[in-house]
Amino acid sequence: MVTIVTHPLVQHKLTVMRDRTTNSALFRVTLREVSFLIAYEVMKDLKLGRREIETPLETGTFPSLEGRRLCFVSILRAGAGLLNGMLDLVPDARVGHIGLYRDHATLEPVQYYLKLPDAMGECEAIVVDPMLATGNSAIAAVDLLKKAGAGRIKYMCLLAAPEGVAAFEAAHPDTPIFTAAIDRELNEKGYILPGLGDAGDRIFGTV
Repeated sequence: MVTIVTHPLVQHKLTVMRDRTTNSALFRVTLREVSFLIAYEVMKDLKLGRREIETPLETGTFPSLEGRRLCFVSILRAGAGLLNGMLDLVPDARVGHIGLYRDHATLEPVQYYLKLPDAMGECEAIVVDPMLATGNSAIAAVDLLKKAGAGRIKYMCLLAAPEGVAAFEAAHPDTPIFTAAIDRELNEKGYILPGLGDAGDRIFGTV
């Protein structure tokens, strides 16, 4: 299942990031802002616990998010751009990192790093990466999470290609996708069109 977040602020900020004249500083700030907005949709069904607190007037029991049961998993390196905004919203969430890079000849992912919290089976995992292009890296990341025991998994990205969505849904039909847009297609090099370029390069100024 794919959820496209069509909120006007998300779509406006996405246009800012698509613009080739947007520099890395503005790109990073805007991506962080967009991550807040998409995250509201991704996490709208989180379960709340209750805890007792004292208001200035009396004691009561009120809804409370149990953030330590959440795990944000960033696909390095570009996933860091979304991760930072997510942590602003839920600073108590656990964090995992999966290092993957694309072999430009085969377009297949190559793993170079994996660090996940213990007891992944107790967590709800949200995988973050700005682009769902071929889908290969996303599929590999979710494969690794399932091997680590993660049960409920969601995938959050900024942009997706139809080819990537189809491949991901075929491999992981139980993992919902959240994105701001599904663009037209991939080019022969596996980049999303019209897209916004290489997200990692634009985040870190390595264009």
